[in-house]
Amino acid sequence: MASLFERLDKGRPPPAEAGNKQSRSSPPLLLDWLKNRWPGTTVSARDIYRHGPNPVRDRKIALNMAEALVGQGWLTPIKSWRYDRKEWQIVGKMGKNARLSQQSPQLSQTVIEAVEPG
Repeated sequence: MASLFERLDKGRPPPAEAGNKQSRSSPPLLLDWLKNRWPGTTVSARDIYRHGPNPVRDRKIALNMAEALVGQGWLTPIKSWRYDRKEWQIVGKMGKNARLSQQSPQLSQTVIEAVEPG
């Protein structure tokens, strides 16, 4: 005869993997938030994990996603006033009407600046 816990365990879904939270979130999620919601031209790790989208509100995930965007050319690390604070310049900041171009954020920024005066 099965114990009470074995009988209750039959109806449960399989346990989630430890890395499942990070696999659900990806750098485009953070990139969309930076483009559409973040008002500044610089962002810090603390800004991301305190004000960013819910799947990114973990320090390790926020840092990993920001480093992925650095690798893609959307963010550039800048020197901070504190040794333990990480900050980035948003290089590929685009206007509301511009399309997301994964190929070259610098080219997209140049095109937008040429089209939008001021």
